[in-house]
Amino acid sequence: MTQPPPPPNQPPSGGFGAPQDPPPQGFGAPTPPPQDPAYGYPQGQPPQPPQTPPPAQPPGYGYPQAPGPQAPGPYPPAPQSGPGYPQQPAYGYPTAPMQHPVPPQQGAGGGRKLSTQMQIIIAAVVAVVLIVGVGIWYASSKDDPAGEAKGSTGTGDTTGGKGSGGAPGGSGKEKAPGNTKAKVAFQLPLPKVTDITNVAGSWATDKAYVKTGIESVVGYDIAKGTPLWTTALPGQVCAASRHVKDNKTAIVFEAAKRVPPKNFQPCTEVGVIDLATGKLLWRKSVTSPDSGDEKAGFDEVTIGATTVAAGGLDGGAAWDLATGKELWKPQVDAEECEDRGYGGGEALVAARLCGSIDNGYLLIQNLDPKTGAPLSSFKMPAGVEDAGIVSTKPLVVAADVGDTAGDGSGISDFFSIDEKTGKLKVKIAADAERYAAECDSTGVEVCHRVVVGNNRLYLPTEDHEGGGEYGDTNEIVSFDLTTGKPTTDKADAGDRYSMFPLRMDGGNIIAYKKPPYDKGGQVVSIDGATFKQTVLLENPSDKSVRDAESSFVLDSAEIVYTNGRLFIADDLFDAPSGSSTDRKEYLAISFSTS
Repeated sequence: MTQPPPPPNQPPSGGFGAPQDPPPQGFGAPTPPPQDPAYGYPQGQPPQPPQTPPPAQPPGYGYPQAPGPQAPGPYPPAPQSGPGYPQQPAYGYPTAPMQHPVPPQQGAGGGRKLSTQMQIIIAAVVAVVLIVGVGIWYASSKDDPAGEAKGSTGTGDTTGGKGSGGAPGGSGKEKAPGNTKAKVAFQLPLPKVTDITNVAGSWATDKAYVKTGIESVVGYDIAKGTPLWTTALPGQVCAASRHVKDNKTAIVFEAAKRVPPKNFQPCTEVGVIDLATGKLLWRKSVTSPDSGDEKAGFDEVTIGATTVAAGGLDGGAAWDLATGKELWKPQVDAEECEDRGYGGGEALVAARLCGSIDNGYLLIQNLDPKTGAPLSSFKMPAGVEDAGIVSTKPLVVAADVGDTAGDGSGISDFFSIDEKTGKLKVKIAADAERYAAECDSTGVEVCHRVVVGNNRLYLPTEDHEGGGEYGDTNEIVSFDLTTGKPTTDKADAGDRYSMFPLRMDGGNIIAYKKPPYDKGGQVVSIDGATFKQTVLLENPSDKSVRDAESSFVLDSAEIVYTNGRLFIADDLFDAPSGSSTDRKEYLAISFSTS
């Protein structure tokens, strides 16, 4: 549903500068409490005594579906029985407490009729049992507003999740500050350029926010935004690793400055930067296997274990993170296989395109990061030439099989693969009309709005009509990576908000909430065991601040949150258009609760 325009008589748009104190009433009305997924009334409201459950009805919008054919229509079918589905009464109605058998009162036709005194005694015993049973159920529900007694999995499987032991990934490091209302810490102006310019790369350390700029990488004071160091480069940055290892990250950049009117140079240089000092620790390039002495070009770069790996149309190459020693470079084998790109993190995984143009196939290979030798291999379905590596450990890959997604997301299915054997664990169908994750077609490690943790795949639903008068909303849901079945995990964004996951924090999910037109965005932590949300940061609702936050394409912007600080940045921008606009744009903006 299209959001209505802001109400008239808004205060004039002021300049976007120093942080401002919040108005006395705070930042707008508080977000309504989330509805209990099992019972349907707000958390904290005492549940009603047990009742006979109504006939089964479909759950609310956003409940994830198991793979397989789907019924038409926007609402999914009701949960089913079997592995991966909740083994509990429908809609959270409690099982009636066990009752002692009451001897039948027999009248005419035989048998001994109970005395009035005995009937009273039996009735009293049954009443006590009912009261005790309901009391125990009520106490459990009161302690656990989600309607699940402590210790129950609540996920429809036995692989861990909800329970007194917490999420399998452990507790997170991010904690809610005493005051979650944030102020603007600083904003970085948009550089002046004459053409489309790539500024991919945003990282945060304890002392610096590091951002790529024009032929440079700059470290800014994390609190003030003043430059701490600047690393000049011979050309523009083309790609950057999302991973950091030992306070180091990797970039791909051009070997020379751009010259008009072409304004383009090949992306041939790979380097590693120390994020603490800004020092370019090493810079390397390799030759292309089929072009003589010409340097190979790269589209992306990552860090997997202790290896820097870069890939592109010329093939892949790798270097030791610490020393820059070349480990392998592009080559074509007898099967005409080339590494198109890599996924990093704890492990290193390659996407290798093999065969001819008319008869090609894609391999997903878990590599020895020191030698590049495949440890396992999985062949993607026929016709799949592009795949996004969502996670390397556990190994999860996204692809658009047969171009069936139809929405440009690049995802029709997720593949959960055993990284040791290369065998497919399960394929998870992700209806493009229902789920909102996305993988770009320009690389391998370029998936957004989807994370993996706790042996689960977490992704947002598409926006849909909310419960208020106007405005859309959505949810974050999950799938089990062993069974492929949807779990009962569901985090509601709340009316007029739309949320998506940013990263894992131990066993918790850090998510960003896109705001409605009259509020600021939020960062929340979703407990991986209970799926309860904790607000970590809420941006101001002042118009000038709202305009600055919404000036970014939030679905694809670089969003980094750490320790009470939120950074939102562009990764690509162009020269300003000739049309006049009152809204100022920024390279990056920072919010802080401290």
